[in-house]
Amino acid sequence: MNTRPIIALDFPNRTDVESFLTNFPKDESLFVKIGMELFYQEGPEIVRWLKSLGHDVFLDLKLHDIPNTVEMAMRRLAGLGIDLTCVHAAGGVQMMEAALNGLKKGTPEGQKRPLLLAITQLTSTSEEQMHEDQLIEVSLEESVIHYAQCAAKAGLDGVVSSAWEVAQIKEATRPEFISLTPGIRPAGSEVGDQKRVVTPGKAREIGSNFIVIGRPITQSETPYETYVQIKNEWNGEQK
Repeated sequence: MNTRPIIALDFPNRTDVESFLTNFPKDESLFVKIGMELFYQEGPEIVRWLKSLGHDVFLDLKLHDIPNTVEMAMRRLAGLGIDLTCVHAAGGVQMMEAALNGLKKGTPEGQKRPLLLAITQLTSTSEEQMHEDQLIEVSLEESVIHYAQCAAKAGLDGVVSSAWEVAQIKEATRPEFISLTPGIRPAGSEVGDQKRVVTPGKAREIGSNFIVIGRPITQSETPYETYVQIKNEWNGEQK
């Protein structure tokens, strides 16, 4: 289990990120997530800047394209020194294998290859939406498990899913297969557009390896204090 919750930096630009980070001690090493909005606005430089501050970076671009395109993209992303990235499992085993190959080839000599995870079903997707929009007839849980098995077959490090599927995923793949779970909300907070949510403590009990939390921290009036509270709960240290 990673001891730090991953903070989703869902901001429109670097200026807002800089303002947010002033709430934290300068020597606090964070694990942060850069999503599409921020990356498409600021480009690779936002990754380099955050890495220069000593933070770990999950670059969440959810690649999904033909295998060759994804492989070439991953070769470029690996050169940024990111720690974690992801693709959509729906792209298929061959695409996921190509993504992993691209990361291996693009990782500078002497550096550790970024972890590669596959998106199973988004935590904003309900079973009804999956049936109607994706025409997938099996249950949501079966779909998630199938995608996880495909990711394991492709050699990926793990998957992104809701915490509710973690135990089944590890049973269907291997115990060390990483489960990263977004949709984490402290007790009493707004769930927003997330549908399959759990608390940090519950995610720990279930067996999540990483958790991602955005708005409860980024929109808090006291971001650092909220972060510490969530971190303590995540680590089983209620204070």
